[in-house]
Amino acid sequence: MTTKSVVAELQALGTAQNRQVYARHGVGTKLYGVSYANLGKLRKKIGLDHALALALWKSGSHDARVLATMIADPAQVSSATLDQWIRNLDNYVITDAFSGLASRTPHAPTKMRKWMRSRNEWTATAGWNLVAHSALGDASVDEAFFAGCLETIELGIHKAGNRVRYAMNNALIAIGLRSATLERRAIAAAKRIGGVEVDHGETGCKTPDAVPYIQKAKARRRARRPAGSPRARRRS
Repeated sequence: MTTKSVVAELQALGTAQNRQVYARHGVGTKLYGVSYANLGKLRKKIGLDHALALALWKSGSHDARVLATMIADPAQVSSATLDQWIRNLDNYVITDAFSGLASRTPHAPTKMRKWMRSRNEWTATAGWNLVAHSALGDASVDEAFFAGCLETIELGIHKAGNRVRYAMNNALIAIGLRSATLERRAIAAAKRIGGVEVDHGETGCKTPDAVPYIQKAKARRRARRPAGSPRARRRS
C-alpha cells in the first residue's frame, strides 16, 4: 500500500465521535478519529512495512503515526529515528504507542536511561514507559537498576510532570511484578509515596493504586500457574 492510499483509508475510517473521544484524551490537530480496532485491521493487512511507517509518521497525522508504530520494523528502527520521533510527541496516546515500538528496538536500554531523566514531559513519560516494559519483559537488565528506579520514583514522583507521574506509577507496579525481592521493595516504596494524583482531564481514566494492583496481579499469576509447575508443587 502507498502512503497516499493508507492516509485516504484512515480518513475514510475516521468518525466524529472518535475524534471527540481522542480530543478528551489530549490528542490535538490532524486527527481523523480511527478506532484502535480499525487500526489493528490495517496493521494486519499491511504487515511490517518500515518504509511506509517512516512516511506515515512524516505525514503528521495522529492516526497515521499510531499506525506507523504498529507496522515499523523494530529491527530497522534507528537511534536517530527514535530521537526524531520523540520530538513530535505531544499527548499520552501517541507517547504510549511510540513507547511500545521503542521497547522492541535494540536501542531500548540506552534510550530508557536517557529519556527517563528528561525535563520534557513526553520524553520522560516515554522513558518511564520503557522502564515498565523492561521490568516486565527484559531479563537481561540487572535488578539493581530497577531498585535504583524505585528510589528515583519515591524521591521524585510527586514533583514530576502530570503524565510522568502516571508513567512512574506504572513503572513502580511493573517493577513490583518482576521478582519477590522487588515486589517487597516496590510495595514499601508505594506505601511511603501514598496516593499519586494525576489529572486525566475529561475522561473516566484513573490512576491505579500500586499496592493492591501488585498484590492482585501476583494472585492472578499464581492462579494461572499450572498445578504441576515447580512453584505450585513447593506451595503444596
